Amino acid sequence: MTTRDTQLEILENLTDLFNRIRTYYQPQMMAEFAEDGVTNSELEVIELIAADDFPNVTKLAEKLYITRGAVSKITKKLIEKKLIASFQRAENKKEIYFELTDRGLAINERHQALHERFLDEEHELFAQLSAAEVADVLTFLGKYNQHLDKKLREKLSGN
Repeated sequence: MTTRDTQLEILENLTDLFNRIRTYYQPQMMAEFAEDGVTNSELEVIELIAADDFPNVTKLAEKLYITRGAVSKITKKLIEKKLIASFQRAENKKEIYFELTDRGLAINERHQALHERFLDEEHELFAQLSAAEVADVLTFLGKYNQHLDKKLREKLSGN
């Protein structure tokens, strides 16, 4: 059982960790894609489109925890930049889906390669963790993600 002080310490450490991760890696990411004029939000959408067979505005909004309107704005910009294209399936003419263009695929490949480089940079630290430490961290993060996922879904549904 954790105390309120321990809970606060964990949350402060997580916040500090994610701020440091963002501060260290985001400038590298943005520098890599500056010439392409691709923003961090656009990279996230490209990555999700690449990972899903039939991504649409609703799926993307749910995965990013943002509104469908925000996703529509991002996808419109990506279409203008010729990084994604929209399409409809023969069995569902109502829904609009997205796919990466050749340019979008190339951006995603570079993005994934950058993630691989970042993983390589951190490998030495992670290699020092025991199996039990890894299991504990993953268990906690899984529980916390489920907790926040539930709260976010309630908030987005208006409950």
